[in-house]
Amino acid sequence: MSVTFPQYLDKRIFRVVSEVAAEKGVRAFVIGGYVRDCFLGNHCKDIDIVVEGSGIDFAMAVGERTRKKVSYFKNFGTAMLHFDGDEIEFVGARRESYRRESRKPIVENGTIEDDQLRRDFTINAMAFSLQSDSFGELVDPFGGIRDLDKGIIRTPLDPDTTYSDDPLRMLRAVRFASRLSVPERTFRIVPESMESMQRMAPRLSILSKERISDELNKMLLTSRPSMAFRLMDEAGLLPYILPELTALKGVETIDGRGHKDNFSHTLAVLDNVAAVDGGNLWLRWAALLHDIGKPESKRYDPAQGWTFHGHEVIGSKMVPRIFSALKLPLDDKMKYVRKLVWLHLRPIALVDDLVTDSAVRRLLFDAGDDIDDLMTLCGADITSKNPVKVARIKANFELVRKKLVEVEEKDAIRNFKNPITGDYVMKLYGIPPCSEIGQLKEYVKEAILDGRIGNNFEEADAIMRSRAAELGLTPVE
Repeated sequence: MSVTFPQYLDKRIFRVVSEVAAEKGVRAFVIGGYVRDCFLGNHCKDIDIVVEGSGIDFAMAVGERTRKKVSYFKNFGTAMLHFDGDEIEFVGARRESYRRESRKPIVENGTIEDDQLRRDFTINAMAFSLQSDSFGELVDPFGGIRDLDKGIIRTPLDPDTTYSDDPLRMLRAVRFASRLSVPERTFRIVPESMESMQRMAPRLSILSKERISDELNKMLLTSRPSMAFRLMDEAGLLPYILPELTALKGVETIDGRGHKDNFSHTLAVLDNVAAVDGGNLWLRWAALLHDIGKPESKRYDPAQGWTFHGHEVIGSKMVPRIFSALKLPLDDKMKYVRKLVWLHLRPIALVDDLVTDSAVRRLLFDAGDDIDDLMTLCGADITSKNPVKVARIKANFELVRKKLVEVEEKDAIRNFKNPITGDYVMKLYGIPPCSEIGQLKEYVKEAILDGRIGNNFEEADAIMRSRAAELGLTPVE
């Protein structure tokens, strides 16, 4: 017995599509994410329409009927238009086959049944009929509605075939499990799929790094991104994507003394950041990579136990290499992540030591406008299981925050600009560009950061002239 859900098709575009399909004598369906999200109660503004015929020709007819501009892409056989705030994409139903060395399919025209067979997961293969005589009827040959209710990620076909044909689907399985999970229901990848991923993981090598990093970014922007990285680890995918993260796993013990598992700690920090950052992708990358230098810096000292001295410096140097390998941007976004990895211990060090104005000035100088994000990362880095220790560190951390505000209000160090410029020194002393100019500017900067003078031109000029005289420089008349 067929079940219909016309309540999910109350948008005007669906009636228009239904009328055009009837006039053209073709079958049309809304398929994929929109259908899935209807049953999950999620709002979705991206609507995929599959047509048994030319998706581009059909979209042109819908565009003419709605008087909307249609964008089309002949190479992909797709077309798109905007209507009532939604993005509607049209594609012809198709049958796909794959060559082993490529994830690009050989495409032939097909039926709705063929199109559903090529879908990645049962929950994404569901469709609503847009035919006038079956409007709103659920077309669900693989039990997607059942899997959705149980919180299951499952492939319509044999998972080995699905993942070998297009290895990106392994990452999509992980992303959907993470993205769709809510406190009331955790989505899980069925065991046969997890086992298949372990076998098919080497197939990730045929994917472009851009497609991989796009999936990683989407995983990082889920509400609990740690779930995605744990699933990738369990499925054996992580060594092919971020081997530096895999290297954080495990606890080594010598003389009965062990260190914490840095992989689990990293994922805890990532979730802590995700809970408060408002969706800052690059701050989440900084959280993911903040301890990436620990395996290289790990040492055992009989007196101190396990140490990771300098891991923040090592980690900051690894960031550009990791971003380059994943084809992530190497612009200010990478520099931001690198800076936070480099600085992530500094606020904690202030907690443990006497919080001096000088130390706070230097932190403000180095962090600049990223100081608030740095403090968010450092707050998230407090993951001790000892509640007394956590309470003490957090209390001291608040003192550091207050000190940052006080020093910034007084000294204006954030985005510091030296009151003494090179042009001023050259004109004052009648000299060309030379090393002495850099020495004088650095001397003034250090004096301000140390608190020996205020951050103003008068005091800076006076101390600069004194130092210049020591260097044998005399102002010109």
